[in-house]
Amino acid sequence: MNPAWSVIFFTTLAGAAQGLVVTLALATLGGVAPSGGYVGLGLGLALAMLLASLGASTLHLGHPERAWRAVLMWRTSWLSREVIVLPVFIATVALWWWSLRSGTAAPWLPVLAIVLALALWWCTAMIYACLRFIQEWAHALTVVNYLLIGMASGLLLAAALAVLAGEAAFARHLAVPALVATLLAWATRTAALRRNAALKPKSTAQSATGIHHPRLRQVAMGMTGGAYNTREFFHGMGLAVLQRVRWALHGLAFAAPAAAIAATLATGSPGWLVAGCAVQALGLLAERWLFFAQARHPQNLYYQVVS
Repeated sequence: MNPAWSVIFFTTLAGAAQGLVVTLALATLGGVAPSGGYVGLGLGLALAMLLASLGASTLHLGHPERAWRAVLMWRTSWLSREVIVLPVFIATVALWWWSLRSGTAAPWLPVLAIVLALALWWCTAMIYACLRFIQEWAHALTVVNYLLIGMASGLLLAAALAVLAGEAAFARHLAVPALVATLLAWATRTAALRRNAALKPKSTAQSATGIHHPRLRQVAMGMTGGAYNTREFFHGMGLAVLQRVRWALHGLAFAAPAAAIAATLATGSPGWLVAGCAVQALGLLAERWLFFAQARHPQNLYYQVVS
C-alpha cells in the first residue's frame, strides 16, 4: 500500500495520547499521581495531541465537509465506530481536564477514559485487521500491536512530561512499566514482521487471469500511463529503503527508548527519559509507515509491474 502521511500522523498521535491518558487514569485511580497540576498538564497535552490527530485525519478526505456521513454505517463498519468513539473520548478527556481546573473532578472520569481508550484502540486496529484479503493485517497481532505500542509510547511520554514538570520521582516510578511495555511491544511487533515476511500470497497471476499455465509472466501493465491503482496501492520504494525503515523501526521505536529507560533505572537520572521519548517519536513514524507499506494488495499482482 502507499502510506498516507495524514493517517500515519493520526494513528501515531492518537495512540500515544491514548496511552498517556490511560497512564494518568491508572495513576489517579491507584493514588500515585503527583499532586498539583501534573495530571491537568498531561491531560492538556493529550487533548492537544488528539485534536491534532483529528485534524490530520481530515487531510485524507477528498470532501471533509461530508465526514459526518462516516457514522451512518456504524452497524457494519469499524471506521464508522472509530468516528463515533474518537470524539466521545476527546470530550471525556476535555471534561476531565476542565473538572480538574475547576476542582470538581468526578471519580468516574478516569474509569470512563480508560474504557474509551481501549475501545478506540480496538476500533482503529480492526479497521485493518478485518480486511481478510490483506494478509499482513488480518491477524490478532494487529490489535495487540496498536494497544501495546500506544501504551509504550504513552507511558514514556508521561514519564518525560513528569521530568519536565519537576516530578522526577514520579518519572522514575513510571520507568519500569514503560520498559516492560516497550519490550512487549517490540516483541509482538517483531513477531508480526516475521509472520508477514513468511507469507505466501493466496492469489497468483494464474488465479487472477484464469490462465493456468505454469510459466505465466506479465510483461506490460496494460495501459500507457499511471492511474489511481498504480499510485495508491503500492509505495514504489525499493527493498533497500524498506530495510532502512525496518532498522529505524527496531532502533528508534524500541531499542533506543528501552536503553534510555534502562539508563534511568541504572543511574537514577530521569533526563534519559526525555531523550528516549524524542527518539521514539521518530521511530513510531517509521513503524507506522512500514505497517501500511508492507501490506500487499492483491491487485498489485497486475499493477505492481509498473512500479
